[in-house]
Amino acid sequence: MLVGFLQGQRATLQLKCTGLDGQLSRRAVEPSTLSLLGLIRHLADVERRWFRQVLAGQDAAPLFSSSAAPDGDFDGAVSDPAVIAAAWEAWRSEVEFADRFVTEAPDLDIEGHDAWRGTVSLRWVVIHMVEEYARHNGHADLLRERIDGAIGL
Repeated sequence: MLVGFLQGQRATLQLKCTGLDGQLSRRAVEPSTLSLLGLIRHLADVERRWFRQVLAGQDAAPLFSSSAAPDGDFDGAVSDPAVIAAAWEAWRSEVEFADRFVTEAPDLDIEGHDAWRGTVSLRWVVIHMVEEYARHNGHADLLRERIDGAIGL
């Protein structure tokens, strides 16, 4: 059930971004750097952090942000076809890894260590990811409406 909710939230993000391509980088309102493309890049990094780094214990640095550029996921979201393609490829790769990790996990009680939160379970991470996507899908609703007026996608 938890995984189903997460998959639904991921599908909502994709739906909100469908058919926009070059418009994905359109910003919400000045001075915000919030954009649909920035959300894709941000959520790729969030998926990567929780599933690869924290739960799988991999040394997997963020793809779009860093300590030197903590908002690189949003600041670097520019209307370049290569940047857009790379963002989608990264997001899909991280979702695929996370799905595989969850499927292969013996149960939702396996744990990983996060420097900020301490010990977290797979269950906690999946619930957190549902919350993370739900929050950002609210942003995506408003961004999509600003771009082309589409609502209720």
